[in-house]
Amino acid sequence: MGIVTAIWEKWVEFKFEWSKITAAAVVSPLLYMIALGWGLGSMTRMDNIRYIDFLVPGLIAMSTMNNSFSAVANALNNQRIFEHSFEQVIISPTSLGEYVIGQSIGGSLRGIYSGILVLLIALPCGVSLKLSPGFFLVMFLNGLAFGAMGVLAAILSVTHSDVGRFSTFIITPMTFLCNTLFPLEQIPRAIQILIEWMPLTHASSQLRSISYGQAPSLFSILVLAAYSVLFMVLSVFFINKKKNL
Repeated sequence: MGIVTAIWEKWVEFKFEWSKITAAAVVSPLLYMIALGWGLGSMTRMDNIRYIDFLVPGLIAMSTMNNSFSAVANALNNQRIFEHSFEQVIISPTSLGEYVIGQSIGGSLRGIYSGILVLLIALPCGVSLKLSPGFFLVMFLNGLAFGAMGVLAAILSVTHSDVGRFSTFIITPMTFLCNTLFPLEQIPRAIQILIEWMPLTHASSQLRSISYGQAPSLFSILVLAAYSVLFMVLSVFFINKKKNL
């Protein structure tokens, strides 16, 4: 029931602010698509593939990450620091593990929604993508990992500004480096090794390969699942460790 409760909380947030959430989820990918896909991309090809076909899977991974993380981190941080409603979760019969899982799944569903919006923008514009259940599985696992990271960031933050700093130092670098806007091969090998283990790298690489008609990589799926479990376990650990949330 704790999982259902947390997901329902996210649904209520979405129901009352869906127009704002939708507009915010569309603006950034649309600007990237116009500036890079149709602008610079018209002069560029990636391994005989149009740049916009290369770009869109990366934008979907990026959008899923950003919206999953922010949907959980900002709301939970407000509940902790300003509303003090998170204390009620601590003292309630709800299992902390279930609550963290529910928050992560709720964030993932928000991320999938934003990714579908990017698809709806891209497909009428002639972008060639092959969709399959594996494509949406990767979207879900990507959102789950960053939804769980959002829980962890909210728990570790001392002030509301700390969530923004977490996003600046963790989320933003992955946005630009993790095989989203350009191939990893163009980065020095020493940096590649580090980036190759980041969750967004696996998500964007898999979304792109699946959209080209290839089978999903079991290894990458396991990596995304492992990151999800790791962030959930760390979140529960720090909730239990902190005396004053």
